[in-house]
Amino acid sequence: SPLAFLAGIVAIPSSTYAFVQPTLGSMAISSTSSYHASRSALFASDSSNDDDEPQEPVPPSSSQIEGNQRAPTAQELSLMDDMITKLAAAEPYELPGAVSKAIRVVSSPQFFLRIANRADQETEPEMKARLLALSENLVQTIQAVVSTMEERLDDRAKDVESVVQAAAEPDSGEFLVPLSAERVDAMRDALAKLDASALDEGFLSTVDAWMNKSHQDGMDGMVGILQKVLQMYAGAEIRRARAALQANVGAAVSGKSQATADEVLAAEEKQGPKPAASLMERLMQVDADLWDVEMRKSFEDAESGVTSKALLGEVQRTIEGVVLGLENGSMAQRVQAEFLKELVQRIEALEKQMS
Repeated sequence: SPLAFLAGIVAIPSSTYAFVQPTLGSMAISSTSSYHASRSALFASDSSNDDDEPQEPVPPSSSQIEGNQRAPTAQELSLMDDMITKLAAAEPYELPGAVSKAIRVVSSPQFFLRIANRADQETEPEMKARLLALSENLVQTIQAVVSTMEERLDDRAKDVESVVQAAAEPDSGEFLVPLSAERVDAMRDALAKLDASALDEGFLSTVDAWMNKSHQDGMDGMVGILQKVLQMYAGAEIRRARAALQANVGAAVSGKSQATADEVLAAEEKQGPKPAASLMERLMQVDADLWDVEMRKSFEDAESGVTSKALLGEVQRTIEGVVLGLENGSMAQRVQAEFLKELVQRIEALEKQMS
């Protein structure tokens, strides 16, 4: 199932390196409803938790991204081993690029412990030497990458702040939670104004750090606002990737020229998008709080031609074509995976209610 597919995506505890210094202390929040931070970074309640037992609090200084809050599974260790093998075979000049794409994974203590365990168990002398050299090279590479990242994080902090500030009431400057539709739209507009290249790992690291700081300070309303930022980011990036996939996959799959693929795509566009694809696009653009309303309206409308199974199929194709193509262990992959995981759970829950 799509949910099982997403559950297998690598999610490794966050790095002990501190990339961002949150500055949320001066932000005032007036909450009009009770809000409790959850273990999910993107949503207020974790629908995968079927019991009513209270969840353990996230330890201080840890990430709020769901996959960063637990020890790696056997499958994740396997993926980690694949990364170690590839990095060990890479030339030193190739390491900075690879490390920057998955800094949270390769800088984690678990990653270095895994390299040490692999080196201890390795019987082939050349590979053993490569693994030992990798540990030393990674330390120097991570230091260089972190230094470069810190230079960019000041800009990313300004980008995140511009989106967060859009959630404030224009007259008072306060953050009233839950946010009104106008403030959610303002946040989405602010995010859309950012260059696509700004929505990188530094942007997500900044949001994650601010969320963790807000959680520690008991600013639950701000946690909710930052969740909205991640939801909007995920929706925007998935839409962008789906459009690129549609434009390029035809030639790759069919083996025909891009010109031929473009002709096929033009013919399909003339016929109009499939109903499930149209609903998927709409869900990526609306507030996640409105997902159930949008889906129920489409499922109950016989003329819409959309079923829960058709929508799940669209999500499945997005997982395979978009999320699994992202760098393993990157925050982009984890955030987008959690976003689609929530959507799958909402579809399945609504399907049960309507059956």
